[in-house]
Amino acid sequence: MLAAVLAFIAASGLTESPPLVPARCPTRTMPSLCRAAVGTVLTIQSVDPDGDGDLHVVAQGGSITAPGITVFDVRKGLRPRRDPRPGDQVTGAGPVFRGSFGQRQVQVDVFRVRRR
Repeated sequence: MLAAVLAFIAASGLTESPPLVPARCPTRTMPSLCRAAVGTVLTIQSVDPDGDGDLHVVAQGGSITAPGITVFDVRKGLRPRRDPRPGDQVTGAGPVFRGSFGQRQVQVDVFRVRRR
């Protein structure tokens, strides 16, 4: 009986996942070029038109791309097993570069996701 109750709680999402540890800039990245942010996923682009396999995550928070908005560019080797979904929390750190539309985005060296 206890096993059935625990299985129900785990399947229903009633358990709280561990808190998201904010990403920090790696020591190898020049501090003046590196930025870190935490935010809630608004949308993602999981298939990049240029075909390099990276993931773009637009999050509310951080104000790197626009007031209250940060775009994370996650290279193929750092992609999580499952892409984040709207409402998930994300954090990333790395140098800031201009994207293909001229937007400022974090080319992450560190990227973590906390599922809702």
